[in-house]
Amino acid sequence: MNAITKPQNTRNGVDLDALGQVVESVQADPSIAQFKFRATNEWQDGSVNRTKIQDYYGAGQDHDTRSEPFEFTADEPPVLLGTDTGANPVEYVLTGLAGCITTSLAYHAAANGIDVKEMSSSLEGDLDLQGFLGLDPEVVPGFQEIRVNFNVKSDEDAAKLRELMGHSPVLDTLTRPVPVKITINRG
Repeated sequence: MNAITKPQNTRNGVDLDALGQVVESVQADPSIAQFKFRATNEWQDGSVNRTKIQDYYGAGQDHDTRSEPFEFTADEPPVLLGTDTGANPVEYVLTGLAGCITTSLAYHAAANGIDVKEMSSSLEGDLDLQGFLGLDPEVVPGFQEIRVNFNVKSDEDAAKLRELMGHSPVLDTLTRPVPVKITINRG
């Protein structure tokens, strides 16, 4: 059996040589920076639905390297008439935000020569059901506010760490208007 060798030039678990190669490749050909991430979803019953993630497009080609798709079950807790067989969709939003900010900070800190020894976060979002239920047109159906609390063990100051977190695609998506185009096919 071959031993797996770890890259020698790493920071925060990031292979700096590979990261540098990605940056150089994108600088040489910006078209390879275009990615399309995909998901398919199927309703099961009531509030239960299942999303599958299998392939994506990036670096100029389709990638279907996953032998099995990632599957995510979404449901609601019993108080919201669900069966609690999975996180609810807004909890997945918090999960995506936490994961993306964490990854963004780890990568950008590494690229900037900043060591991160430990990192954890907690997130909380406020949602008023009156918006979802259509009971009050003044209440939005989505989160009214999301609070993210990061604990980072690093010698870098908090302002610089916050700046690096700003590269998060999910944070960017949640903090600016993004067009969402919905097509309904009946059949």
